Amino acid sequence: MEAFDPNPPQWTLAAIHAKEFNCPTCRALSKGAKNVWINRRSPVYTEDHRRKWQEFYECECGQAWWGWSSDRPPSELANQERDIPRIFPNPFDDF
Repeated sequence: MEAFDPNPPQWTLAAIHAKEFNCPTCRALSKGAKNVWINRRSPVYTEDHRRKWQEFYECECGQAWWGWSSDRPPSELANQERDIPRIFPNPFDDF
């Protein structure tokens, strides 16, 4: 199963729209889904000209659900500081 496959998998046909970005049946988060498919063929444009997609999830409990990419909560990795290694020394650093 490829998340970016242009053709939807069979399990997406029974998906319901989740009002909150988790499984409507068992409340599991999207990162625990056993299958994911993103409908990148049909983006929707918002008022501020941003794109959003339908993201489909098949939960471990068997419920298929979907939500808008713009409704997905931010990743906990987004708030972490990254230690980016320097390839070249900064010429303004004092030695």
